[in-house]
Amino acid sequence: MVDVQGRFCIDRWEVVLLDAAGGRKISPHYHPTRRATSMAYGRWLKERGQSATDEGRNMAVPSPPEWQLREEFEPRAESRPGILPNGYLDRGRAERGCQNAGKRLCQQDEWVLACKGMQGRKFPYGDKFEAGRCNVFREGHPASVLHGNPSINHSDPRLNLVTVGGRPLLRPTGTTAECKSEWGSDAIYDMVGNLDEWIADADGVFVGGFFSRGTREGCDSRISSHAPTYFDYSLGTRCCK
Repeated sequence: MVDVQGRFCIDRWEVVLLDAAGGRKISPHYHPTRRATSMAYGRWLKERGQSATDEGRNMAVPSPPEWQLREEFEPRAESRPGILPNGYLDRGRAERGCQNAGKRLCQQDEWVLACKGMQGRKFPYGDKFEAGRCNVFREGHPASVLHGNPSINHSDPRLNLVTVGGRPLLRPTGTTAECKSEWGSDAIYDMVGNLDEWIADADGVFVGGFFSRGTREGCDSRISSHAPTYFDYSLGTRCCK
């Protein structure tokens, strides 16, 4: 974690989820419950061939670990570099993941402060939007690639595996090296772009913007139009303490 003004600490990277009891890695391509994983996996094994595009018909469905299909489990959040972060999180699962790690969801003012860095800039890298500095406002949308329509099938477990022009839309944590919010000699990565991140708002708020979101709002990007129970491929989190 990174210390912010001695007031709180925040995860350096977006979270990956482990099984709280056994430390087994939870697939980042499914909502982290047994029932939702089983339903989505079964559905897309059957429906993949009905996709509207060649890419959608030909891309394989990622296999979750066998135990994730059979067992009930609790998520525990960890912050690690160079690994695909967990999407498909609703606010409740995001909160439980942080709690099971001895942490909590960030308050909005904490998250925005951390994102703007010591210099208080609108973006982690400066005050003006610069394309490509963070993994946001990308050149393609995964649902368009797989289904020909960006507005449908957002539970498809393949969405965060889509590439455009040979480049992945979702990137491993910390690999967008210029997208860092600096605090002294330390830094927090991907607070803008990669995945949207749930924060501690009871009505359901996520921030930061995901890789295909057409936003130039940087650290001020905020979505409040979904219930806390909502989840899709673009939603992850990071924890505070």
